[in-house]
Amino acid sequence: MVDSRVVAGPIDVDAERAATPGCAGVVHLNNAGAALPTTTTVEAMVEHLRLEETMGGYEAAAAVADRLAALRSSAACLLGAEDGDVVATGSDTQSWTKALWGFALGGRIGPGQWLVADRIAYDSHYLGLLQVCELTGATIEVVPSADDGTIDLEALTAVLGSGRVALASITHIGAHRGLVNPVAEVGAACRVAGVPYFLDACQSIGQLPVDVGHLGCDVATTTGRKWLRGPRGTGLLFVRAAFAEHLRPPGIGGRGALWDDADHYQYRPGTERFVDFEVPIAAYLGLGVAIDHALALGIDAIAEQVGHLADRLRDDLQAVDGVAVHDGGGPRSGIVTFTVEGASPAEVKEVASAAGVNVSISEAPAARLDMVDPHPTTKVRASPHYYNTEGELARLVDVVGSLAIG
Repeated sequence: MVDSRVVAGPIDVDAERAATPGCAGVVHLNNAGAALPTTTTVEAMVEHLRLEETMGGYEAAAAVADRLAALRSSAACLLGAEDGDVVATGSDTQSWTKALWGFALGGRIGPGQWLVADRIAYDSHYLGLLQVCELTGATIEVVPSADDGTIDLEALTAVLGSGRVALASITHIGAHRGLVNPVAEVGAACRVAGVPYFLDACQSIGQLPVDVGHLGCDVATTTGRKWLRGPRGTGLLFVRAAFAEHLRPPGIGGRGALWDDADHYQYRPGTERFVDFEVPIAAYLGLGVAIDHALALGIDAIAEQVGHLADRLRDDLQAVDGVAVHDGGGPRSGIVTFTVEGASPAEVKEVASAAGVNVSISEAPAARLDMVDPHPTTKVRASPHYYNTEGELARLVDVVGSLAIG
């Protein structure tokens, strides 16, 4: 097992591009949406589908049981977690739902309590909090942001000390702009206050080092399709083993619980209670290959390359008259958001696509607390990964420049 925190050396970008067929046909700067997979990842999935075709689904799953176990071990290594404390799921949102509702059904949220959130919260996480509040009588307490856009740690500490907080739900990197929240400091404050800490790491795992032990979170969730370069329909859920005993996740079956008799059941111990029976085995195998690839490259090396490209893109965009970058101050990630004077984000995306460049659009409904005046409610989002080149960034800047000039 490769330690994800070890820098394996500078990334061989040419080799990574050769292993990624999509690089030959498109400039893919939408990695915060879904990254391009390697040939090896895709082959692992297709190979297993062929195995199911020839020997049957249950039998094929049994034949790769060791590889599915290895996926969990690799994921634990990636997150700095104890082996067995990470399970594969269908998405970040599915991971979040299992953990949040497990906490609520475990009787850990009641009337008058606060669920703490930050202003860069993503819609599916915040909507989950709202839904839990409807049924428990709890309310959401939103912590203000500091001047640089990150969470105000002093305000957070005050809220945590109120004695009313049931949990803190904090976002590592917002999906709508590139700032990075000080999540280790959040973890320290939560430990002092004795408040459970749920971390949205959907936009950080795979591009930045994430060590759940160091961060002090009780729960962390992510997806496979973004910076990990895994397939869609996959995700990861970390739950600290001792904390998992307090959770009663919904949607249980024979893998997550034991049926004792006609009137009784019991959850399986620790994180085993979050394991589903019916899962996309082929996709999970692809996710395992993608995680092992990231581990082999080294997360620190990935972070260095992604950070270099994102900073270069910000600098080049800001040098274009009429372009404004909206990522905030402090540490920033591989997400670069901007607007072009005189051109709507939809127009920028359309023209970029015509030039063979993939970007996306961030809109207010995805991050409604933060995308308010004076911030734009719609922005272009570009997100380079380590397999992108500076020449590809220049192509996007040329597109933007043509619109700004026009």
